[in-house]
Amino acid sequence: MKTLGKIIQEKRKSSHLLVRELAEKIGVDAALVSKFENDQRIPTKVQISKISNVLNFDHKKLLVSWMGAKLLKEIEDEPYGLEALKVAEEQVKYTITKAKKSVPVNLEGLIKEADLLKEKLNTLRQNSSYRITEAFDLEYTFESNKIEGNTLTLRETDLVVNKGLTIAGKSMREHLEAINHTDAIVFVRELVEKRTPLTESVLLQLHNLVLRGINPANAGKYRNVQVYISGSKHLPPQPFLVPKLMEGFFEWFEKNHQILHPILLAAEMHERLVTVHPFIDGNGRTARLLMNLILLRHGYVVANIKGDVQHRMQYYEMLEKAQIDGEKTDFLEFIIHTEIFDLKKYIHILKS
Repeated sequence: MKTLGKIIQEKRKSSHLLVRELAEKIGVDAALVSKFENDQRIPTKVQISKISNVLNFDHKKLLVSWMGAKLLKEIEDEPYGLEALKVAEEQVKYTITKAKKSVPVNLEGLIKEADLLKEKLNTLRQNSSYRITEAFDLEYTFESNKIEGNTLTLRETDLVVNKGLTIAGKSMREHLEAINHTDAIVFVRELVEKRTPLTESVLLQLHNLVLRGINPANAGKYRNVQVYISGSKHLPPQPFLVPKLMEGFFEWFEKNHQILHPILLAAEMHERLVTVHPFIDGNGRTARLLMNLILLRHGYVVANIKGDVQHRMQYYEMLEKAQIDGEKTDFLEFIIHTEIFDLKKYIHILKS
């Protein structure tokens, strides 16, 4: 079995990079990279992310190898290291089993339905095309902006985004919202393709795209003022609490992203982000983009929440119930139903 150092070395050589070139790209000296490759030093988690990006290496696989190397280093000099490792393995199995059991019983059938649809979609993906994806993304931009009050029609959104036209009677902000959201979903798909890990930097880049040109001073930055959500009983936390809450937000993700079902994980991250409400504006759009980044990374399709009055009110009411009462089941179910609807829609188009 190859060591972490050997894996890095082979990938570097296949990428036609010298040791010093890799060192420059990840911001360390060449001697340290040599120690990585000779298994004399273990990279940090940040360095592993940089190495995987530079070498275009599967981040998950490299991270697993890194964690294995860290565990081995930790126990190699301990007399009962192997026994401890077996105990840890059993505890992990128990944690995963417990997490699976924590899924509400009434959601198990819906999750199974979504997974069966995804399997069916996988057999039809060869029928897909850039045009189909573009059409779905355009509709997603239209609906997500409509939820927030944008009055551009689907046709007008298409003209703004794909033809570069200006629609009479519509504000500059509405035009920018359509353009920005389109760029943001393109960015999301690039992240999926490159298997870029979800980090705070990625989230801030997403938000920056959403507010680019609309509110430059606050684009890609956490808020430093108190905000209120019109028509909602939920009062977002004070601004001085936001950085710490967002730290906890990503810690929760790291702890649960390999345990929770992807649709439940995506829905949870959506709800948790809008509950913290870390930005002065653009929280809803950013949360939905984040949710769909997670879904796309796991082979699902964009869950496109509709912007009409009925769906918008249902969406807001279920979010508020989760925020005020801590009861998330209805919101989770709403997201699963949305994903199922869009899976069926995508399958129907690919079949025809």
